[in-house]
Amino acid sequence: MAPSPALAAAALWTGLLLILLVVLSARVVMGRRRLRVSLGDGGQHEMSVLVRTFANAAEYAPAGIAALILLALVGASALEVHLVGAALFLGRVIHPFGLAGRKAPNPARAIGMALTWLALLGAAVLLLLAAAVGV
Repeated sequence: MAPSPALAAAALWTGLLLILLVVLSARVVMGRRRLRVSLGDGGQHEMSVLVRTFANAAEYAPAGIAALILLALVGASALEVHLVGAALFLGRVIHPFGLAGRKAPNPARAIGMALTWLALLGAAVLLLLAAAVGV
């Protein structure tokens, strides 16, 4: 049996977010090898940026993935799931460019965070509405 369109949308954005986490993690590993840093950042700004870039995505992606799956399960439309998923994914893709820049405030960082928060807040509102209807 094929998944519902909303569940398929959640699967798409979850898959993309997981790939992004692997890419960001691989960047940390490559940075550790190149800069010869075993743990932490070794006092090197570049390593600190790589670690925080991955960690930041790892902090936000799980909540977003859970929200995408729950949205699909409570009956959100595929469009709603796609909008939340796209905003979250774009926010997480754009944000590392902002962290890499030394100049603050950095537009990419602000845009990435804004899209991430918009996705999470949008999902929260949709989930609360679904809960209210189901009560």
